[in-house]
Amino acid sequence: MPRPRTLSDEQLLDMVLELVHAEGPDAASFGAVSKISGLSGSTLVQRFGTKAAMLRACLLRAWDRLDMETARLIQSVPTTYEGAIDLLVGLSKDYGDDVASYAEGLLLLREDLRDRALRARGAAWGRTLADALDQCLHAQGKKPLGRLMLSQWQGCLLWWGFEPQGSIEAYVRGELKQFLETTGQSGTT
Repeated sequence: MPRPRTLSDEQLLDMVLELVHAEGPDAASFGAVSKISGLSGSTLVQRFGTKAAMLRACLLRAWDRLDMETARLIQSVPTTYEGAIDLLVGLSKDYGDDVASYAEGLLLLREDLRDRALRARGAAWGRTLADALDQCLHAQGKKPLGRLMLSQWQGCLLWWGFEPQGSIEAYVRGELKQFLETTGQSGTT
């Protein structure tokens, strides 16, 4: 009879994700994960096979968590222009409080772009967000305003990284309000 697992896959992958956020994807070795989890290296090899498979499982877990948070935020914001801004500001909180945290997060993006399954998760997430933004902006079928706002959001996160003035949430809110005002959208406050 096999031994019961002391850590669920989700608990273990969350530990790996914390390590990856703190030290980057290259830090997720079997030795480092063994140290933080208390599991032996051979146990980790049995669960994942390779370091690459463990990292991929960790990043898929991160996408699962992001999808859940995105769905929660979509349900919580009103379908208004301000709701569209609140949705993206809410998602911005995971980008870190400083430039160093933001830069570490870009290393995860690099891993997502290298892997076909992870890229597909990102593309699906983008479509979900664009659709939700279109609903908030009442733009369904008219123009790709939700997708444009999504692109503006990602761009303003990058620019905040170069000029980190104030909190990322305040910066994003200001930039997105200016975007909607500049595009001539009514309903902005």
